[in-house]
Amino acid sequence: MASWVLFFPLFVALAAFAALPVSDAARAFFVFGDSLVDNGNNNYLATTARADAPPYGIDYPTHRATGRFSNGLNIPDIISEHLGAEPTLPYLSPQLDGEKLLVGANFASAGIGILNDTGIQFVNIIRIRGQLSYFAQYQQRLSSLIGADQATRLVNGALVLVTLGGNDFVNNYYLVPYSVRSREFALPDYVRYLMVEYKKILARLYELGARRVLVTGTGPLGCVPAELALRSRNGQCDPELMRAADLFNPQMVQMLGELNGELGSDVFIAVNAFKMHMDFITKPEDYGFVTSKIACCGQGPYNGIGLCTMLSNVCPNRDVYVFWDAFHPTERANRYIVAQFMNGSTEYMNPMNLSTILQLDSRI
Repeated sequence: MASWVLFFPLFVALAAFAALPVSDAARAFFVFGDSLVDNGNNNYLATTARADAPPYGIDYPTHRATGRFSNGLNIPDIISEHLGAEPTLPYLSPQLDGEKLLVGANFASAGIGILNDTGIQFVNIIRIRGQLSYFAQYQQRLSSLIGADQATRLVNGALVLVTLGGNDFVNNYYLVPYSVRSREFALPDYVRYLMVEYKKILARLYELGARRVLVTGTGPLGCVPAELALRSRNGQCDPELMRAADLFNPQMVQMLGELNGELGSDVFIAVNAFKMHMDFITKPEDYGFVTSKIACCGQGPYNGIGLCTMLSNVCPNRDVYVFWDAFHPTERANRYIVAQFMNGSTEYMNPMNLSTILQLDSRI
């Protein structure tokens, strides 16, 4: 009798989940990619690619480091605000269970790229194929909770964000002089190879049920404080890394157009992260920033050397810095970026921005 008494509330709870119409909840959100969008998966892994110690999270609501590579909120958090949803939990978080599964999940892992050999120095990270495997596993867990049909509806109706590519340059091709990949490929050939592999990844994501996917291009790789410290003598963006971005981004837009043509629908939306960043990197004062070259947290030239730690220089006002650490934007810069996600012209969001997507999909 006692065991039935314990079991009965659980049965009622599961029945309630199964009866919950997916449309009554905020739209689910799934995130794949690297440190720009990692919400803390690497906290659970034996890797150096982590942001789970101060001063990371100094401006987060709890003022604690969460694993986000930011002083506060990152891009997925701010998109969740616009969706009217709570932030997605890292997939590896023990808290991602029960009704939390209905919100979606963040599968991103700092250090990864399109290629499996990107970020090998970080050892134990969730490479993109592993992230997709976890997405399949998530759907099995969701089906157990709300049934297979409802789970399919939730996934098909979800918003998906994919951020990949930058590490394939800074943590692979250009990681060391005469890297394996730079000896194997001239830069234009390497970018073409990345596109072939990226298309396979996105096609697999579609197979797994994704139907609205925001795909970010690379930012201005040569302008981040880490690369200024390493490669710039006069504070100008490194031309070789800028060339890499100039090759990658148009080919990514073309590849997404091809995929959409094959699928007969605008599944994949190209996000011009390069232009979003360059707006305030070239004219920081127009956006209320004091500098777009020096990181808030770090050491050495441009605060671009090494990791952001308790021993680093930390600026008193993060709101006037474009970059939080050697690679990642501050929360305030992220908010400008997401504003363009929401309302940007086709120059920023191709073929449509997120506000248009949400409006269109609400009619279906």
